[in-house]
Amino acid sequence: MLKENSKKIIEKSKSLGWVLEPDAKELMKLQGFDIPEFILTNFFEEADQFLKKFDSPIVAKAVSKKILHKTEHQAVVTGILSKDHLKSQMVRLQKLPGCENILVEQMVQGVEVIIGAKNDFQFGPVIVFGIGGTSVEIYNDTAVRMAPLKPNDVFSMVESLKAKKIISGYRGKSGVNMEVLTHLLVNFSLFVMELENDFESVDLNPVICTRDRCIIADARIILQSS
Repeated sequence: MLKENSKKIIEKSKSLGWVLEPDAKELMKLQGFDIPEFILTNFFEEADQFLKKFDSPIVAKAVSKKILHKTEHQAVVTGILSKDHLKSQMVRLQKLPGCENILVEQMVQGVEVIIGAKNDFQFGPVIVFGIGGTSVEIYNDTAVRMAPLKPNDVFSMVESLKAKKIISGYRGKSGVNMEVLTHLLVNFSLFVMELENDFESVDLNPVICTRDRCIIADARIILQSS
């Protein structure tokens, strides 16, 4: 069953037709999924305090009801390490169409995968898994299974990928924690089954996987039209 707070997020997003990233991240968090630490702010001082918490880079994103595909509007800035860089990019992002807030979050490094779901009119929710990041459309290396998934489905999806060695690790590079990845995919498939009457598609891209975690760095949920 969807939690009450999850239902409220879906309901308030229906008029827009999709779920803003901060709300999508909150949905993921309510489901017990791993997300980066983040704040939502329009104030540079607050964002700067967040930056000072980490020895690693942070990310800044424009939150706008007019921007669904952030990369097309250069609405995402990665690798922010300095106060000056953060300030200049916040000023730029705030000028983008409809920008209401800046989402500032911890930047995580690891293997980038995509996890998604499509609500097929014949079969219901189907799960998509593959190599993620900005190059996902170029390589088109994905596997599809009907929801709900079982652990064996996850292993067969990984095995079917051309780039499966990226998942398992190669040439001294760390691979992905398969136990954590399996837990995420199985539970994500159960989540979209609960969401079946409300969603059209869900894209978690990238999900950053390490030896310990699978962290949802970006989430986009398209809702069914009423």
